[in-house]
Amino acid sequence: MTRLLRLGNLNLQKNQNRVSLLCTGINFTSSKSDLHANGPRHILQFLRFCTTESNGGDICENKYREAEAALLDYFYLTRSLPFEDAENMSRNAPQFLDRLLKMALINGDDGDVRRSLARFLRYHPINEFEAFFESIGLELCEYASFLPRDLIFLSDDQLLLQNYNVLCHYGIERSRIGKMYREAKEAFSYDNGILKSKLQSFQNLGLPQSLVAEIIASSPHLLKGDADQELRVFLETFENVGIRLDWLVEHMRGVDSCDRKCMLEVMSLLGELGLRGEQLGEVIMNHPDLILEGSGSCTLCLFGLLLKFGLTENGAQAVFQQFPRVSVASFTSNLLQCYQFLVEINMPVNDIGRMVRLHPLLLGVCQLKKVSSLLHLLNCGVNRICKMLEEDPYVLKKWVRGVRVDRLQEPSRVARVRGTKTRFLTRLGFVEKSGEMERIFRSLMGKADELQERFDC
Repeated sequence: MTRLLRLGNLNLQKNQNRVSLLCTGINFTSSKSDLHANGPRHILQFLRFCTTESNGGDICENKYREAEAALLDYFYLTRSLPFEDAENMSRNAPQFLDRLLKMALINGDDGDVRRSLARFLRYHPINEFEAFFESIGLELCEYASFLPRDLIFLSDDQLLLQNYNVLCHYGIERSRIGKMYREAKEAFSYDNGILKSKLQSFQNLGLPQSLVAEIIASSPHLLKGDADQELRVFLETFENVGIRLDWLVEHMRGVDSCDRKCMLEVMSLLGELGLRGEQLGEVIMNHPDLILEGSGSCTLCLFGLLLKFGLTENGAQAVFQQFPRVSVASFTSNLLQCYQFLVEINMPVNDIGRMVRLHPLLLGVCQLKKVSSLLHLLNCGVNRICKMLEEDPYVLKKWVRGVRVDRLQEPSRVARVRGTKTRFLTRLGFVEKSGEMERIFRSLMGKADELQERFDC
């Protein structure tokens, strides 16, 4: 619990000049682009080169494909790169191709874009590393520092190509290799056979190739140094709570990054709450986001938030055992928004704390309307909203976004008079709903709103 208390105190609140024959004298603004096998969505980037004919869309697509084909011919036929590498570079480097077309002064009026670009490439060498880095998922601002000072031909760096192809043939998507290069650049300089032996060493731990590929893609630093022991401890922790390897394969597929230390910290904290062995494994398998969303960092933030509101170990344990089918980030955001809602309706601080401690799961799934909107829809004041929440906290479910809210009915005259008399007598010391209060009710005469004034006189 000591570690949990420490966690609860957490505050919740360039590049050098490189060889580039395309970038010289041009200022570029990088923009993130998706990678596609055939690249059709990048055709829009070529619109500026096209005429405004009625069937211009088809012409633009055809001419863009001509430009891609010319680039493919250059990489494959002229530069003798492997066909798969050449195809990936020609189709998944739209920004590079855009700059190349500008450099070659080719526009939509050219009758044969493929021939014009091929003629330009014949007499103007290009920096092939730019197309390569963009095709594996890096942006210009990211790969500018990686461009070699004295090389422009990709085939001059055989180690880079060899290790790149080892990863591709192992089953790692080309679009994810850029992140791996950024975080573990030295792995692409290994001598022939070293990278393959490292991958094999991970499989020797009993891991299937598909899981090794996912782990390496999300944690490239494992390729640096000797990380076998670190990975072994990570896997044993999951095995000890009954989580099988096939579960890891299924849920780690496509995960961009993985901080195993953070994931293990979350599992350790859940253990301190009393969740151990298969019970802990069941919680994680039912709610994988607890350790996979931000590698568990979102769960650590939620830990801190719950502790600040005074939840006990048993209370926090119940939250994670009964965690709803929402992301941890959404749950935490909803909890904070509900807290802000309660503050804005002037609910006393102690009542807010009690509400969070007693109903954290309710607050975590309610995305509430704004207080100003709710006051208008209900046609009431904040005091009445507080009273409604005290009587039934689950009324919050009726005030979530997307749910129609009906205006509250005005109380009848008899009910208003009785309420005023009850409050007056309660202030005098009578017990509500007692026989004595009922006798006094019958003897009170005059307007209810004037009782206090008459009493003061």
